[in-house]
Amino acid sequence: MEIRDAVPEDWSQIWPFLRDIVRAGETYTWPRDETEEDARGSWMATALPHRTLVAVEGDTVLGTAKMGPNHRGPAAHIANASFMVSPQHGGRGVGRALGEYVLDQARADGFRAMQFNAVVETNTGAVKLWRSLGFEIIATLPEGYLHATKGYVGLHIMFRRL
Repeated sequence: MEIRDAVPEDWSQIWPFLRDIVRAGETYTWPRDETEEDARGSWMATALPHRTLVAVEGDTVLGTAKMGPNHRGPAAHIANASFMVSPQHGGRGVGRALGEYVLDQARADGFRAMQFNAVVETNTGAVKLWRSLGFEIIATLPEGYLHATKGYVGLHIMFRRL
């Protein structure tokens, strides 16, 4: 598996699983009816310090991440990242590889910490992964997420120093 910066040609493989993950309404805070145009504009970074990455095996995109500052100005030293792994390639360590890569890259880019603003508490695989990579749940917004099948569930804010 290789992790590299995404190129525009990767979008045709990212969009199908990104669309399905968002529409499922279980893990992402995006509108379930997000259009391809809006999703592409939000996901595909166009300029540093924002970047979009892909985990690939040969010509196949296994997963993707986007990263950059969580806020601007005097709070721009805290990074943020979002991740999606194609369900076809889940359980193979793609999320962990992307997470480790993003942490290393954020450190190299001079960020002091990383914060995830919205980890759905019922997404136990993600919570377990991020905890194993040193993140702590620093707050949970009760009923902060309307899950497609479980109703209102908590939304974690997770943090780790770099």
